[in-house]
Amino acid sequence: MASSVKSSKESFKTVKTILVSQPKPERSPYYHLEQKWDVKIDWRQFIHVEPVTEKEFRKNRLRPDEFTAIIFTSKLSIEHFFRLCEEMRVKMSMQTKYFCLTEAIANYLQKFIVYRKRKVFVGTRKIADLATSFTKHKTEKFLLPCSNLGALEVVSYLKENELDFQEAMMYRTVASDLSDLSDVTYDVLVFFSPLGIASLYENFPDFKQNNTRLAIFGNSTNKAVVERGLTTNILAPTPETPSMSMALEQYLKKSNK
Repeated sequence: MASSVKSSKESFKTVKTILVSQPKPERSPYYHLEQKWDVKIDWRQFIHVEPVTEKEFRKNRLRPDEFTAIIFTSKLSIEHFFRLCEEMRVKMSMQTKYFCLTEAIANYLQKFIVYRKRKVFVGTRKIADLATSFTKHKTEKFLLPCSNLGALEVVSYLKENELDFQEAMMYRTVASDLSDLSDVTYDVLVFFSPLGIASLYENFPDFKQNNTRLAIFGNSTNKAVVERGLTTNILAPTPETPSMSMALEQYLKKSNK
């Protein structure tokens, strides 16, 4: 994994404030960290989802009911698919087949369809898990609801297997407005996706790391940090710290002792 993890003594300055680039949860191990290490943790969503409007979608000249099978890669794709169906007054056929990447996604689908009357195929994690189902239903016309970021792995698989499919952007993941934070500094910024890093620079093009420490989750997020010439000070997951809260705690043991 590309890495610029800093481990010098200089990086272990006392931490008083932490900003987590996610919405505030009801329960979290971070609350325990606040009390135990006397730090202030704020929460702020760096990215958010916006719906593609019915008017925008109609420009594609696509109708969901023209397709015999739908591929769902997330709960969001389900929500926005059925939202647009409702707005367009489209009623899906009882014969429509649904291919879900995971069981959690398939379970969520039950909120929108009568399960026993539909044909639902479930994978375990990746699109290739559905290979047997795709082989049995190779003649279907597939619709892939997605965001502006697309679904590269899924698209690649569908093309390789010569399935008849069409991507359909139904929602967008965009940078949130963080302008009110322009004069606020934190000792630690916590990021979970490359999109969070992109949002940071979209809001603050002249961002300099200086003494700010970066807590980074995942290979792709760390790669985005390296590409920006920044330094990762706290990295997760690792064998020792599989969660970000654990990684922060290990760091705080050294910085706030």
